[in-house]
Amino acid sequence: MAPNENRRASRYIVPVAVAAVAAATIGLVPALAASGDPDLPEITAQELVEKIAASDTQALSGTFKISTDLGLPSFAGLAGGAGGSSSADPQERLTELFSGTHTLRLAADGPDRQKVTLLDGSDEYSLIHDGDDVWAYDSKSNEAYHEKGDGPGKGGPKAGEKPETLPSTPKELADEILKAAEGTTSITVGGTAKVAGRDAYQLVVKPKQSGSTVESVKVAVDAATGTPLKFTLSSTEGGKPVVDAGFTKIDFGKPAASAFAAPKGAKVTEGFPEGEDKGPQGLGDLTGLGDFGGANVIGEGWTTIAKLDTGAPAPKDSEVPAEAKGFLDALGDKVTGKFGSGTVFKTKLVNALMTDDGKVYVGAVTQDALVDAANAGR
Repeated sequence: MAPNENRRASRYIVPVAVAAVAAATIGLVPALAASGDPDLPEITAQELVEKIAASDTQALSGTFKISTDLGLPSFAGLAGGAGGSSSADPQERLTELFSGTHTLRLAADGPDRQKVTLLDGSDEYSLIHDGDDVWAYDSKSNEAYHEKGDGPGKGGPKAGEKPETLPSTPKELADEILKAAEGTTSITVGGTAKVAGRDAYQLVVKPKQSGSTVESVKVAVDAATGTPLKFTLSSTEGGKPVVDAGFTKIDFGKPAASAFAAPKGAKVTEGFPEGEDKGPQGLGDLTGLGDFGGANVIGEGWTTIAKLDTGAPAPKDSEVPAEAKGFLDALGDKVTGKFGSGTVFKTKLVNALMTDDGKVYVGAVTQDALVDAANAGR
């Protein structure tokens, strides 16, 4: 097995587990109750944000579905890895979530125990965090990756401590969120819903700025616990939501410890030995997530654009493999402007302009916004 496959395991296990938990706790599914939306007491947007902030849900388990429609052509022929790679390799398996509809199972017991399982018929692919152990396990091949993390509480605040920079009450946190949204974002309550048999309020978030590809974000919040249950991210292009995922079943009881047990009898590939440098995206360091990596950031809010200079001209058509060229041609539109010429690669959410001289502009913004930024030379 190639040495870099161990590194890929550490890079993707925790980030994708975090993403999966986020998707699970703010997913969208059709209302399950035939009786219609529940009749709940009226609540303001600020009160609903406070309710989310005050939620102390530590343990839960459930099943949810996630559907993704980025408007991409097929990944066929591109998603496969190098020959001989393990079926437990997170980089390969988790590309499945970029399209189609999938069923996942989630279990969580506080900050030190989480498990996310991708179900595929009778087969399962799991990401497990249990204290200072992290596993990626493929039941079909009975192969697993294992890595030692930083351990509970290591490298962070002591139990019960809160960073001084964070608001100390739910109301203060809600105030900060709403204050940050002023001028760029509309936050309202959009009625109620029934999710996985539970009554919920719907929080609706929309950009006020023009030029964003985001039409709206809707979050359903459990009326009893304040736990987010549903999420839908819709594009200004219309059609199916970009992300449509959420609980079909949920239980707020504490999962059994056996739910986080290591796979038995599997062929195990060990990750980084304790003390070895894990790189910027190792298990103990998620600070790189969402970082533009030194890019020049243009604008703010929903119309933020990241500009990167690769220092090299864009590859010529003759330099791109045929399979990749067909995929990129399906995504790209040739554009020209004061900046020169280039190609805009489009999805329903994130668009990127690569100029022929090697500059890249990327953001959840329209093609026109990217061209305007390039023309301005910012």
